[in-house]
This record gives sequence, structure tokens and C-alpha cells, in this order.
Amino acid sequence: MPSNRYFQPEIETASRDYLHAIQSARLIRMVKNCYENVPFYRRKFDEIGLLPEDIHSIDDIVKLPFTIKQDLRDNYPYGLFAVPPKQLIRIHASSGTTGKQTVVGYTQEDVLHWAQGAARALVAAGCTKDDYVHVSYGYGLFTGGLGLHDGAALLGATVIPVSSGNTQRQVQILQDFHSDFLCCTPSYAMFIGETVAEMGIDPKTLPLRGGLFGAEPWTPNMRAEIERLLDIKAQDIYGLSEIAGPGVSYDCEAFDGLHVCEDYFYPEIIDPDTLQPLPDGESGELVFTCIGKEALPLVRYRTRDISSLTHETCSCGRTIVRMRKPVGRSDDMLIIRGVNVFPSQVEHVILSQGLDPNYQIHVDRADNLDVMTVVVELSEAMFSDSVSAIEVAERKLKNAMLSTLGVSANIKLVNPRSLPRSEGKAKRVFDNRGLIDYNVGNH
Repeated sequence: MPSNRYFQPEIETASRDYLHAIQSARLIRMVKNCYENVPFYRRKFDEIGLLPEDIHSIDDIVKLPFTIKQDLRDNYPYGLFAVPPKQLIRIHASSGTTGKQTVVGYTQEDVLHWAQGAARALVAAGCTKDDYVHVSYGYGLFTGGLGLHDGAALLGATVIPVSSGNTQRQVQILQDFHSDFLCCTPSYAMFIGETVAEMGIDPKTLPLRGGLFGAEPWTPNMRAEIERLLDIKAQDIYGLSEIAGPGVSYDCEAFDGLHVCEDYFYPEIIDPDTLQPLPDGESGELVFTCIGKEALPLVRYRTRDISSLTHETCSCGRTIVRMRKPVGRSDDMLIIRGVNVFPSQVEHVILSQGLDPNYQIHVDRADNLDVMTVVVELSEAMFSDSVSAIEVAERKLKNAMLSTLGVSANIKLVNPRSLPRSEGKAKRVFDNRGLIDYNVGNH
């Protein structure tokens, strides 16, 4: 594989021994930084009798305690920062819908490392320094916009910082500014693609070659639909505000797992019940340790994302660990009459029936029983069908839901474009049982 397929080949194709050495040195430095500069971690380490000198290599990471999102909220806003304010150059915060925002600070070095991850993702998607990168993630406290912006700038590409909103204008810019790559949430990419069609534009006439889409779960079927609507290659990029924005891991042309920037963000998979590490290939909760961060060096942060890891060399030539695209989250998993249901599973069933991925999941409780209703938009073609044909489509979707999910759902097909469109994260789940907010989290 030619070296221009990697942004930093010395890392992306490094030997496992070399990566182990880097990770070990950075973990030792990080633990010392946490102990000396973050009272929260000093207390946590003291409670288990752990001293910085007890950490000799990355293999000792299992000795360290876990961190959860509530710890950031309990220490709001700056209680977990490990550097004095004068060293900070940027503050971001999560877009969470419940509780206090989780606040994240960055030093100059932190921003550089984050940008390197985003640049690696762009190069893996085929982007070069000669390309124009159209960034339609939101700018501001949300990490998406500035994350891809800095990555494209570091690569030497030309950034078009459009942010989100005014979708017809976005399409005009895609045409007139000759944008080569689109970066936004997958649901907004769908919306842009639909708008392209409504404006009577042949997507093949757009200069776009590819896109990097993240910040919310999406399925392979949705990828195919985005590629059809925009005539591009659509690739995934993963990040979360507490660790770093987009660029923690990313797709390559093999589409065989997301490559993790493990020189900065060390991943583990644990059993969410026993908290014990799991071997390669086994599904569990994804945990990250920020071995490359100065301002907010989170220790074994529980993401709640369900994934798995493999250390096998990818066919693209990269040796860095790959994580499976998250299939859901341990805290947005719906439990319907004792059955675990992830929104991504519902979307997969919808797409398998030839319907567009514009939907909502409503969960209610009637007579002490859970009732799940899936509201799905009809396609334009189906809207012209007879009432009986639509009723048949509803029954087919209902049967497919039961077969795939193991739980029944009420199906309601509604008029095309009757559900609200999102310019950022799409709100899919409405749990009216008064239990937990299951909406897809802060990636």
C-alpha cells in the first residue's frame, strides 16, 4: 500500500512492540499527572492503595479504576482538569440532553493530537491536501465542526466551514465551491441527499467524492442509501466529546472495523456487569484511557458503547487496533418486555423492507405492559400506492420486527417528509415510561 494512503505511516503501520512501548511510556506519564494534579484521581488511587510507581507498562492498566460520565458532572466544570487554566487553549462541552454538560478542556498539544486523528481519518477516506472539505457538523461547544476543521487544515486541505442548517444553501455550496468531501452526521447527509433530489440535481454532477459521517449510530444499509443519494463513498468516523471529537477511530477502504488512534486513546473491551476485560472478538463495553491528553486525562472511561476489538493487521496495511462499529450502547438499550432492543436494530429492519431510515420509536406503558410503536415515513413511491398496499407493507414490517427483534411492535406508516428533519443529531427514541432517556448519546 503506498504511503500516501496514510497520514502518519510510522504510527498507523507500526509494529505491535513499538506501539506497546509508546503506550507504556504515555500511561506512566499520565498516571503521574493524574495523581499529582487531579484531586479526584488522587483520592481514587489512594482508596485502592495505588501509587504512580505501581504502573510499569500499559499491561498494568487493569490496576486502574474506572471513570464514568457522572464523575465529570460531579466535578463540573473544571474539577478533572490536570493543567492550570493558562495552559488551556479551548473548551468544549457535550450536547447531552440530561443533567449537566460534560466539560472538556484542551491544551495546544491536545488539539494537535486530536487533529492528527481527524487527518488520519480523512486520508483513509481518500482525501488529499488538494481537496476541498465541506464541514457541515455544528461549530461551537459541540466537537464535530472544529474537529474535522482542524484535521483538514493539518492535512493541508481547503476547509469550507459551512456548519449545519439552510440545507438548500448547503447544496448550492457543494455545487459552486466544488466540495470534494462532506463531513456531517449521517442523518444530515441523508437530508442533504434528499434535498439534492428535490432540487432536481443529478448527484453525479456534484464534485463530491466521499464523506466522513459520525456523531450518531448508522447502519450499513443507511451507508448504502447515502452513497446512492449523493453518489459518493461514505465512511464512518468515531469520537465522543469526553475523549475527543471525531478522530478517535475511523473507517478505511476495507470497511472492516474502525482503526483506533491507540497511541493517544487506549481501548479496552470489558464485561459491563463484571467489569473484567474481554479478549479480542468478544462484544462488551468500550473503555478508553486518554494516554495522550494533558488537560483532561481520563482513566479507563466507560463509554457505554457496545463494540469489540481485533489486533489483526487490516488488509489496508494498518496495524493499529480496530474496533467494531458500535452496535448500540449499554445505557440507550431499550428493554421491551424483557427483550434488549437497540435503535440500530430497528433501523436495520426498516431499511431491509425497502423503507427510508426516517423513523421514530415511541415506547409507552399500558396496563403495566411495554408497548413499542415504530413510526416510519413512506417513500414517495409507496405514497402513491393503495390503502390496502400500505396495510400490507405495515404487516410485513411488523412481522420483520418480531422476527429480528424477538418482540412485537406497532407499526405506523406516515406521509413522506412528515417527520422532523435534523441538522445535527436525529432524535429517534421517545421513551414515555418515565424510566431512562434512551436517546442516542453524545458522540
